[in-house]
Amino acid sequence: MENISQLWKTVQTPGFELSQNNNIIEQILEFARTSHAPAQVSFGTSGWRGEIGSEFTIRNLQVVGKAIVRMYREADAALFAELGIKDFAELQKKGLVLGHDNRFLGKEFCAAVAHEFLQADIPVFFAGEATTPEFSAAVEMLDAACAINMTPSHNPNHYGGIKFNPADGGPADTGITDVITRLANEMMPDHKFEPIPAELAWEELDILKVYKEFLEKQETIKFNRIESLVNGGRLALVVDHVHGATRGRPGYLLNNPKCLVSLRTEDDPLFGGVAPEPSSKNLEGVKQILDASKAWYRLGVIFDPDGDRIRFYDGTTEIDMNAFGAIAFHYMVTWRKLKGVVAKSVATSNFVNIIADSLGVEVAETPVGFKNFRPWMHRQAKPKALIAFEESDGISGLNNTLEKDAQFGLLLALEIIAVTGKNLGEYLEALYTECGRLYPERSGFDVERAMVGAPLLEKVQSIGEKVKIGSQIAVGDNSKEVKTVLTVDGVKIVFTDNSWMLIRPSGTEPKVRIYTECLDPAEKDDLFAAAKSLFFGK
Repeated sequence: MENISQLWKTVQTPGFELSQNNNIIEQILEFARTSHAPAQVSFGTSGWRGEIGSEFTIRNLQVVGKAIVRMYREADAALFAELGIKDFAELQKKGLVLGHDNRFLGKEFCAAVAHEFLQADIPVFFAGEATTPEFSAAVEMLDAACAINMTPSHNPNHYGGIKFNPADGGPADTGITDVITRLANEMMPDHKFEPIPAELAWEELDILKVYKEFLEKQETIKFNRIESLVNGGRLALVVDHVHGATRGRPGYLLNNPKCLVSLRTEDDPLFGGVAPEPSSKNLEGVKQILDASKAWYRLGVIFDPDGDRIRFYDGTTEIDMNAFGAIAFHYMVTWRKLKGVVAKSVATSNFVNIIADSLGVEVAETPVGFKNFRPWMHRQAKPKALIAFEESDGISGLNNTLEKDAQFGLLLALEIIAVTGKNLGEYLEALYTECGRLYPERSGFDVERAMVGAPLLEKVQSIGEKVKIGSQIAVGDNSKEVKTVLTVDGVKIVFTDNSWMLIRPSGTEPKVRIYTECLDPAEKDDLFAAAKSLFFGK
């Protein structure tokens, strides 16, 4: 709806003040509550995201709720196996865990979906504002059938979103989300708006309490090792919540230590006008405090709104997930003395590959998307992932949630500092000294719109068929020998010097994404040019 989009553009104008322009927001929210306009539903990795007021509305969430219930009613044995229950009666027995992040109309959107489940005699456990990993943990602890989280994760403030998790608590795979998408779009045009009762018979759930009990039960984090650090008077701990659902979580999990400073905890669904993501730019508040700190140990983190992404700073060094995932894996093997594998997406740094090779540990390299770690993360997995992580700031670990868990990342960082006596930057520098340093980069280029979809995928796949192990590829004024070619998601070419390039097509846009990593930062442009030349056959 053009008028809604225009209103959102006004909201996103620099300098917009919610307190002075609340009438604009109220217009948008009224559309979200009352609009009968249908929307096209498209579930991605585990959820659907849309603009609040024009696409993401009460009416359209009623449709999605109906679609999910109908999926369970009509599921065959294969789909029930993927959902993790045996039949519809088991859904009615075990129920749904439901909640939302800090964005506009979270509880009302939940009510729209809850009403559909309750009408089908499916119990609903309502968590209120909560984080993505807490839903994953609650499904397991309550033995629930599924979870729904109203969040578009780190998307801009005008988006709403809905994530679905089956009975193992992990991100829903395409076998599930494709069915939800098909049924929702089939039902969308003819759905009649249904009034929602003011009072719903859901059961309120203290999901944070359940999440901490999960961590203690699974022995995911060694809390006894952290306690002396956070209460010892030598730690400065700064956490930036960017107004999201992680607010109050670190204090609860750590018993409110005096060393904890929490930033941006106020109610603000507009996130102060910033992109709500754990970026270098958004870390500035954390950096200012830790740069001035004289504490022996320093740790700063920033979360995204639903608590599934995190980035770190230690007063001297910014640590992204490419680096922290490698630190965490090395710690699990060398300090905790655990056995297993490390799981990472194909676009993630190969720094952990080098470390794993030196330790004699297998690397499971998967397509992009946290759902692809399930074979190494579920409770019966053999071997199990000690750490699973993606370059886009998501992480989980042994016996933890199948979802990304930024809170786990914070707690594990504290454990690493407590056990090793090193700040994260010191640990990282020691690894660089031992294993060498790689410099990751992301870029891309546009192609003709006619190539979107299958033609673009076929074009990229053809590169993987042509490039052979042992062949030479020109990179700048030099040539590199191909050591490995991976085709699990695009084409990743790894060279004998451990530099690499990944050529990966977008599935929805006329774009090709290029990921590179090299030992010399001056080589970044040459690797990108070489990848582009391979794509165009030059």
